[in-house]
Amino acid sequence: MRKTLATAMLATGLLAGTGALAQEFEFKFQSVDPAGNPNFAIQQAWTERVKEMSGGRLVIELLPVGAVVEYNETQDAVGAGILDGHITDVSYFSGKDPAFGLIANPTGAWSSPDEMFRFINYGGGHELMNELENPYGLRFIGATTTGLEGFVSARPLDGVDDLKGLKVRAPEGLIQEVFAAAGAVPVNLPYSEVYTALDKGVIDAADSTVFSTNHQQGLHKVAPHPVYPGFHSMPLVEVSMNLDKWNALPADLQAILTVSVRDFAQDSVAILSMNDLKTFAEASADPNITVHNWPAEERARFRTIAMDQWAKIADRSDNARKVYDTLTTYLKSQGLLN
Repeated sequence: MRKTLATAMLATGLLAGTGALAQEFEFKFQSVDPAGNPNFAIQQAWTERVKEMSGGRLVIELLPVGAVVEYNETQDAVGAGILDGHITDVSYFSGKDPAFGLIANPTGAWSSPDEMFRFINYGGGHELMNELENPYGLRFIGATTTGLEGFVSARPLDGVDDLKGLKVRAPEGLIQEVFAAAGAVPVNLPYSEVYTALDKGVIDAADSTVFSTNHQQGLHKVAPHPVYPGFHSMPLVEVSMNLDKWNALPADLQAILTVSVRDFAQDSVAILSMNDLKTFAEASADPNITVHNWPAEERARFRTIAMDQWAKIADRSDNARKVYDTLTTYLKSQGLLN
């Protein structure tokens, strides 16, 4: 009997151990993009890859923007456990702390996505993001970006002077202040309202997403003077999740999420860049669209305006000062800041 009991207990323990190893985790993430948007499709491909890499143990359901909460409420929703995670432009949380706006889009800092990724992955940015987000109950997994964004305008734009008086949609935080310093009139609108606002003349221009997505969404029909390549913005789009739920994950699933986000970031940049080049040729052949490419001196003028705003943002909170110091130290070490 003792042998039988011992055997049964051992079997039960082994089964319990097997169950623990095979434990599945199902999460709901909300995107900053609408369903059908190319960005959303790339994000969905990432969730499918996570499922495959984890052998089905980790499943992420990706919801479009606004499915559960508004685009700028996802941080609170993730921290509260209403959502398990999100894929969102960090600029949208500048109202909580100006540090978010500075790290999300230090206008003029990056000339390519690789420069930003090196800062995040190897230059202290990853640790800095977690310092900012952990107090809100979030774990920063990694960064992606759309790349250098396009700029859509209903009026011709050939340089900084043409921004004066321009009503331009821009996300919260630093980017709005940079446009204001350049003489524009920033308007806070979600991406989903950009087309209607342009069509009705509520705004004259928009800091929107990449050239190809803007074209696909019909923005160049109502704003036929796009600027390409972009001169102004390359957002840090975070992939983050609830801190407690992250801590509950086994180490191997944490590693899968971390590595998969880096792969996802490269996919996003490469696919959107390829789409941009193809779409640029198409738009250039359309007589109703005039693509404007700012000369180097005008891009430099805008960058100077932007950098003046970095220091002003740094004075607004201890976290913003920490971001400014970390960012500028890194840029100087890489020869990216004179």
